[in-house]
Amino acid sequence: MRMSYIIGAAMVAVPVVIMAAAMGPAAPEPLSLDHLGYRWNIPAWLTPPPVPDDNPMSVAKVELGRHLFYDARLSVDETLSCASCHEQQLAFTDGRPLSRGVFGTPAAKNAPGLANAGYNPALTWANPHAGALEFQALFPLFGTEPVEMGMSGREQELFARLTADAYYPDAFARAFPDRDGTIDLFSLTRALGAFQRSLISADSAYDRFKYGGDSDALSPAAQRGEQLFFDHRFECYHCHLGVMFTDNVQTARSPFVETAFHNNGLYNIGGTGAYPPGQAGLVAFTGRDEDIGKFRTPSLRNVALTAPYMHDGSVETLREVIAHYAAGGRTIKDGPHAGVGADHPNKSGLLVGFEATDREVEDLIAFLESLTDESFLANPAYADPWPDGHPARARRVMPSDTPGDFK
Repeated sequence: MRMSYIIGAAMVAVPVVIMAAAMGPAAPEPLSLDHLGYRWNIPAWLTPPPVPDDNPMSVAKVELGRHLFYDARLSVDETLSCASCHEQQLAFTDGRPLSRGVFGTPAAKNAPGLANAGYNPALTWANPHAGALEFQALFPLFGTEPVEMGMSGREQELFARLTADAYYPDAFARAFPDRDGTIDLFSLTRALGAFQRSLISADSAYDRFKYGGDSDALSPAAQRGEQLFFDHRFECYHCHLGVMFTDNVQTARSPFVETAFHNNGLYNIGGTGAYPPGQAGLVAFTGRDEDIGKFRTPSLRNVALTAPYMHDGSVETLREVIAHYAAGGRTIKDGPHAGVGADHPNKSGLLVGFEATDREVEDLIAFLESLTDESFLANPAYADPWPDGHPARARRVMPSDTPGDFK
């Protein structure tokens, strides 16, 4: 039995083949969703992400959001921007097991990648209510458990900082002409949401092979790995399915939103079913014991760049990830988290374990590496717009500033 928590338009599970039909190459031509001069930079085979009625896309809004995303003045001590936990060269992750907030405060979870965030209705690891980019932006800005950017109660100070910069008054006016350029939470979160919605990754070697008709784009090892990935013996594709390689998906054509959370046998402290404090997953929002240890399924796009893995960054390499699933869960032999994750009562029934040869493991890794989109990592439309020495970045800390400090 598939043990997952499904949240849909009708609160029921719907066969995933419908989702595949909505997203796959056999779908009709993409909708024309040009809003105020904005044009999606996506291939013909990919349906655009949904756009909220109160936040239509525009070039001016996306550009404003890009400036805000990289502006460290959005944090209390002006050292952290959104990009401080989501760096483009790391597929918009930070390379650390747990992210860090202002003053070095450790976050509770691993920073998820932002590629194709607009398609994701589950924007955090376990909060089923965080389905809109505009709403989710409030968490790092003003959240207190844990503190990330530390601006709780300092909203007016934040608006004053932005108003004092020569760029922002005109930029907000261009992006929100119907609001006379007002700088407030409505416009700030919607500009951030628009920029993140524009972060589309769909030009990996696998995309060129699978959808672009380039038979030479994928190495023989990656082609063998693709066959293994979609084989019943490994069961990878049951959760990492469809164009986005996840069972959390929404598109502009979706008749419903599909969201799923799973327990993958990562912990089972003392055989009690417990997870580390603050890491219990979906149960924190539902209060149901059957939801202990359940987290959303992340997309596998650019997965070779988003280590370390799992919600707490406790698995360092793709090889270790495969070993975890081969064992049907993780066994921790000693220490405060000792236990046999494979025996967790909530563990997904799809995790039954498997045997793989060394070559099969190498082939699987080759396939996962083929999901890296190099153009996404270097796209100037997603890059830092601020010049050296500008107050937006003068004190900003980035993961690449401390390349050996990821743990």
